[in-house]
Amino acid sequence: MSGDGLTGVWYGRWVSDDAYVPPNRFIALIEEQAGAVRGTTSEPDDLGGAPVRATLYGTRSGSAVQWIKQYDGAGPLAHAVFYVGEVRDEATRIDGTWQFAGYAGTFVMERETFSAAELAEEVGLEVPVG
Repeated sequence: MSGDGLTGVWYGRWVSDDAYVPPNRFIALIEEQAGAVRGTTSEPDDLGGAPVRATLYGTRSGSAVQWIKQYDGAGPLAHAVFYVGEVRDEATRIDGTWQFAGYAGTFVMERETFSAAELAEEVGLEVPVG
């Protein structure tokens, strides 16, 4: 696994075991320090409102990770969701399960990483203006 831990921007999606709960996608900004995981998430509101936001906090031990995602209540959601997952592919993928109040499902998150050589190559590119 990468020495960088889980810190970074992650793109994910979750699905429910309940056919009446539509799947959704999200963006997570995660920070990991000494096995403590915390961050924020943002996902589209199924009803067309403003994005739904939440905070997350939890732990990581090796490839095992778990956290609680607490919706902020500003949108239609105000509950907490418990996530359990496994870090894979050199810390560029996490997949697992989620649950709350009788609902459950699966999730997957991925992040894009760049090598030092790729970043140096990108710096040399010029973007035309106008």
